[in-house]
Amino acid sequence: MSKAAELANLIGNINAGGGGVNRNVVINGAMNVAQRATSKANVASSGYYVCDRFRVGVNTGGRSTLSQDSSSPSGFANSLKIACTTADTSVASDEVFSIQHKIEGQNLQGFAKGTSDAKPFAVSFYVKGNASATFACELIDNDNSRQITKLFNVTTDWTRVKLSFPPDTTGTLDDDNASSMTIVIWLHAGSDFTSGTLNSSSWASSVSANRAGGISSIYDSTDRTFFITGFQMEVGQNPTSFEHEPFERTLAKCYRYTQRLPHFDNTSGGGYAGICTVGRNDNTTLNSSSAMLPVTMREDPAIESQSGNFRIHHANTGTATTNIQIDDEICTSGVIHFNSTVSSGLTAGDGGQLQQNGDSDAHLIIESEL
Repeated sequence: MSKAAELANLIGNINAGGGGVNRNVVINGAMNVAQRATSKANVASSGYYVCDRFRVGVNTGGRSTLSQDSSSPSGFANSLKIACTTADTSVASDEVFSIQHKIEGQNLQGFAKGTSDAKPFAVSFYVKGNASATFACELIDNDNSRQITKLFNVTTDWTRVKLSFPPDTTGTLDDDNASSMTIVIWLHAGSDFTSGTLNSSSWASSVSANRAGGISSIYDSTDRTFFITGFQMEVGQNPTSFEHEPFERTLAKCYRYTQRLPHFDNTSGGGYAGICTVGRNDNTTLNSSSAMLPVTMREDPAIESQSGNFRIHHANTGTATTNIQIDDEICTSGVIHFNSTVSSGLTAGDGGQLQQNGDSDAHLIIESEL
């Protein structure tokens, strides 16, 4: 796009009530943050696996590997890659594979959806694949069960998809921390979602059959790949250039939903990083300790997963943990409180710290996802 065209698009979006800085409501659109893992093989169920804030919806016999990949267009370092590893050419009616991004209602108020001043939605992203294909981008208003979908094409070269969705004067979005809108990239679907007429021109009440008609399938061959990065949604008629931001700002935004503890790479520290500040041994088998989080989470978090070995360090020794739980009664979105149990050996009233147990990759994933 020429500089003149880019300026015209930005001015148009400003006139529509958008533009300027902080215009992208998508978090981690450059796929730079991947706290959980950089690769996940044999994905068989829905969830968050690789790049932060990007969830996959899965209901299919096909299987794929997700990864944070270094293949990317100029100006980017990372992409989210989907690689089919088990094909599924006998597609059941209820099958799904999609990439999803959920957004809090309080971050969408600038679109003025559901009012007479409703603003258009400009969505853009870069994609490529192993072959030409047609997929779909859907916006879902979760608060009012409304949606709209547009098709886009993929080639073997990186191309930028630019989609303009009209304003919707029906259905206001809740001003809260719940999921008010989901952006869905449809990569595979059964007839329950493809047998109707694609709803592409205006917002309408959600009808499953009208959501994904006309798409290809990423599971039609084990050669199939799909890459995506530079994901952006902003107020306006036309997508503008991707809004790059400092890595630490993106990471802090991701921390609102997911945090990996410890927060730093401890490969050179002997594998004994502390998860919490020094806590207190309540009795011979239970230690209680707290961690102040660098970013307040969306709501009180839960432990999503635990990987590796941990211990309670006390009285110049370490005792392996048998279980780690969050104390829901006193945990908050800003301070997390762990109850860690061991088989025996603690002294009631003494101090004790939850640490990695000689395992530099040991970590907890705590989440407050939408």
